[in-house]
Amino acid sequence: MDLEVGSNLYQNTDGTIEIEGVPQIQVALKPNALLINFAVFDANGKMTAKLVDSTLMFNERRAYEVTRAPTSVTLRHLESKNVVLQMDVKKPDVVTFTRGGFHTVKGHLLEVSSTEWKVDKQRQSGTTQNAEGGPVKIG
Repeated sequence: MDLEVGSNLYQNTDGTIEIEGVPQIQVALKPNALLINFAVFDANGKMTAKLVDSTLMFNERRAYEVTRAPTSVTLRHLESKNVVLQMDVKKPDVVTFTRGGFHTVKGHLLEVSSTEWKVDKQRQSGTTQNAEGGPVKIG
């Protein structure tokens, strides 16, 4: 599967997105379903929500809501209305992550826009990388 994160294309991935060395997002494509596993942390590294197969399994203080369709998953913070994570199926074997903002397990803010991703002091835009069957590595 190929994953686009911002404007960066990662080819031949295993569907895992590692952020600062920690697997934080797992993407799987099934017939008529985009399945996302994702752990949400606060600035102190404490887990506040968890998506399992695109369903909220843990949602501390009911702070988040998920919207699902066969080709998209969006997680929002209810109070701020901010998009935490938005993923869409672009082609049969290509998933895009072009919008979102959340803390890594290390407490840094990861921001993804249609043009780039940035975390801590690192940013990347417009690259193509072959993951050779491994994870996408950010940060």
